[in-house]
Amino acid sequence: MSSPCCGFLAQYTHHHLVAFVLTFFSYVLLHASRKTFSNVKVSISAQWTPSVQNASSPAFSPGETWEENNLFADSDEATLFLGVLDTIFLFSYAVGLYMSGVIGDRMNLRYVLCFGLCGSAIVEFVFGTLTEWLQFYNIYLYCGLWVLNGLLQSAVWPCVVAVMGNWFGKSGRGFVFGLWSACASVGNILGAFLASSVLKYGYEYAFLVTSVLQFAGGVVVFFGLLTSPKEVGLCLESETGLSPVERDADSHRPLMSDEEDEEEEGEEEGSEEVCDGGYYTIQQGDEDPRETPKAIGFCQAFCLPGVLPYSLAYACLKLVNYSFFFWLPFYLSRNFGWKEAQADRLSVWYDVGGIIGGTIQGLISDCMGKRAPVLAVSLLLAMGALVGYSHSPPDQVVNAALLATTGFFIGGPSNMISSAISADLGRQEALRGSQEALATVTGIVDGTGSIGAAAGQYLVSLIESKLGWMCVFYFFIVMTGGSIVFILPLIVTEIRAMWRDRQARTHQL
Repeated sequence: MSSPCCGFLAQYTHHHLVAFVLTFFSYVLLHASRKTFSNVKVSISAQWTPSVQNASSPAFSPGETWEENNLFADSDEATLFLGVLDTIFLFSYAVGLYMSGVIGDRMNLRYVLCFGLCGSAIVEFVFGTLTEWLQFYNIYLYCGLWVLNGLLQSAVWPCVVAVMGNWFGKSGRGFVFGLWSACASVGNILGAFLASSVLKYGYEYAFLVTSVLQFAGGVVVFFGLLTSPKEVGLCLESETGLSPVERDADSHRPLMSDEEDEEEEGEEEGSEEVCDGGYYTIQQGDEDPRETPKAIGFCQAFCLPGVLPYSLAYACLKLVNYSFFFWLPFYLSRNFGWKEAQADRLSVWYDVGGIIGGTIQGLISDCMGKRAPVLAVSLLLAMGALVGYSHSPPDQVVNAALLATTGFFIGGPSNMISSAISADLGRQEALRGSQEALATVTGIVDGTGSIGAAAGQYLVSLIESKLGWMCVFYFFIVMTGGSIVFILPLIVTEIRAMWRDRQARTHQL
């Protein structure tokens, strides 16, 4: 008798593995380049200020050319401009997500994904490497390039989630997507490693390495990625998704249903279906291909059940998650007096916790057949973890443990909403007549989250400068609680459904 694990894996082919690996490393390389900019800010700030204001200048630029590079009078102005670039990037990224999701549902996902990866790599090369090689420094050029970079990078996430949603049905989606969504955290770790490895040669080489790797990844994706099982003659036999919101006998079911939606199709004479793991059929004979589904409109996607609550919840949660992404090394260095290299290494533990949290919580949601209750428990514990971390002693081991715990309960739900739940929302019953909505829904959820993250970066700096870091953590706690409030109706609905199912099983016994 085969084990449950073997039965679970039997439904997948090597095509699934290739799709998983290529989409995973696509976003790893993208996030590595994004993290590189955060890791070299000190070097960039030093390069943009005159040597009189910067004692470390000889380490970053020859003395004879130093005075020609002074974009700003001092490092404070340079640091402020770097913060402006972060905000510009996030807002353009958010706007781009709304557009790229719609485009991804109307064009070949492989083309859109490759264009985003390669285009972003070129922009980053020009921004960080070419301008330094040519000794050309211009504020308006930097702003324009970073707006363009945000728009190009926004094409990647909706496409990779849509490809994963095409290949992996709801059975096991929480675990698979939980494991897969670790790509952002792995990218953060890779970016920190690559930047620290070549930073001694100059920050331009950090941009060079990551941009070249990202461009190469885009080329591999273009020639190697299959965006759907239909491209190799496989067809999803049983489409999984969300149960209907209103249906006579099923109106009591929760939004996130663990039941498979069954499609009944008439058999044509002379055609034969061969199951592959119980999930896919090989199309043979002279069967007429299915009519290509029409893509759903942006406003229609926004009005789908669950999209708006999860989008608003993700706006609050991504604010907290990205604040750790942008500010954690700075906080560790300023608050505890640790060296920048030590702070960078210690910040990795937050990503480690997020990787583990997303995988375990996704697996639990698969076992339960529900997502919202798992999120609620994790977010409640995240509020407690934030309180604990805000009182962390100046001990690196204790700080790393608390940081990993915080990442587990914040990064885990963030990964679930942006991947598995977005895929669920893009495959729900309301889309029976129009299946092409996965990229659009993903773009809406992540775009709304990015708007929250962009606003949060300004608020964090404002609160820290006026009230201190303790109030920043109180702000994080409030935002985490806001995530729970927005999905509270879904939590109640799914808990009630679980209670009714339990009662029904009790009566049957």
